[in-house]
Amino acid sequence: MAADFWSPVILSAEIASVSGVIAVILGTILGKLMANRKFKGQAIVETAFLLPLVLPPTVVGFLLIVIFGRNSLAGQLIEYLFKQPIMFTWWAAVIASAVVAFPLMYQSAKTGFEAIDPDIENAARVDGASEAKLFMNITIPLAYKAIISGGILSFARALGEFGATLMFAGNIPGKTQTIPTAIYVAIDSGNMEMAWLWVASMIGISFIMLVFVQIIKS
Repeated sequence: MAADFWSPVILSAEIASVSGVIAVILGTILGKLMANRKFKGQAIVETAFLLPLVLPPTVVGFLLIVIFGRNSLAGQLIEYLFKQPIMFTWWAAVIASAVVAFPLMYQSAKTGFEAIDPDIENAARVDGASEAKLFMNITIPLAYKAIISGGILSFARALGEFGATLMFAGNIPGKTQTIPTAIYVAIDSGNMEMAWLWVASMIGISFIMLVFVQIIKS
């Protein structure tokens, strides 16, 4: 039972960690690019960034299959380069989790960057700081609370992803079976003891992460 319990837990942690890092990097960069910017079509761009937050997970999974499936250009390119399709692999689970986690990171980072006094950044520019140094040495430290909070929320969202992962990555034990999909299978097979253990682990991990977010914000 111990092995059966820990396999989805470890796999979920690995997938959520990698997808969380992807979401943090993309969300931070795009959040900075979009912060305090006004341009034609901005509302459409931002809506596209936030869309995975409100779309049903099955819709996200369907779109990922269309984009990365074997009949798509991206899917054929990936299969050519890596000699195998990406669907129903560990990386498929990472992509699905990263897509649904990204909006939380983007919104948090953008809010943090917009809260920075522009005079501080302008003063650094006057002193000769390049945009790269300004971003790494001034902007990031000033917005670190928002970035860390967004990173934790992104990890939590990736950890709990179910629908898109099930459609795009499947439910392969030891390969793509995460805690949410393991809970689904356990309930379907009547194994309530394992289901409760996984549910308790998810509640505990999620609770701890939300506590950290509240501490950081305070």
